[in-house]
Amino acid sequence: MEILDVVALMTNLPQENLCRGQVGTIVEVYEPGVFEVEFVDLQGKTYGLATLHEEQLIKLYYQCAF
Repeated sequence: MEILDVVALMTNLPQENLCRGQVGTIVEVYEPGVFEVEFVDLQGKTYGLATLHEEQLIKLYYQCAF
């Protein structure tokens, strides 16, 4: 995973007011496997910003690269 990858949250994070399945964008890589992810609504307003580990995320793809 790298900066600007679109990801989905794999776990609920009630302390961050985020839930499983919400979609965000990686905006920073702190170290291998640790990312800052920004979550925005349909109007572009940020509603969440969290430091997350790779195992908490799944990378999303718009098309397969077979």
